[in-house]
Amino acid sequence: MKRGELRTIQAPLKQRYRDDPDAAVVTLSADGKLGEGISCSVQTGRAIAEAGLHPASGGDGSLLCSGDMLLEALVACAGVTLQAVATSLGIELESGTVRAEGELDFRGTLAVDRETPVGFSAIRLSFELETEADREQLDTLLKLTERYCVVFQTIADTPRLSATLETA
Repeated sequence: MKRGELRTIQAPLKQRYRDDPDAAVVTLSADGKLGEGISCSVQTGRAIAEAGLHPASGGDGSLLCSGDMLLEALVACAGVTLQAVATSLGIELESGTVRAEGELDFRGTLAVDRETPVGFSAIRLSFELETEADREQLDTLLKLTERYCVVFQTIADTPRLSATLETA
């Protein structure tokens, strides 16, 4: 997609959101169904993703790990955001890769040590690009990708989170 095409598509949306800020608020959702053994099937819109325990917590490795899925969501969002920002800035990208990796200490999730936090202790996102862009352009590209990537910002600035439980 070219810079002008992206701007043409986004201009009416931006104007609508300026005129009616409530129109910009969208509720996204995901649904899952508890499955066989210790698993949960999630409808992704394209396919069903079946998640289960990571081998480090007793899984056999045949099902998706939700931690991997979180990193995959970060990679997907950051990759799309980077391309949109590059397009908007007129930066040509020949090709590129995006990688996210993070550390988990399974002592926390398995309640082996109550002092060990549950969840990722660190997440690193990296890009490797083939481009003619100079260092200043790349610094701006990274800064704006971080700023506008929904998943990156959600992880960086923890949202209000709640959970409920009901019986059928």
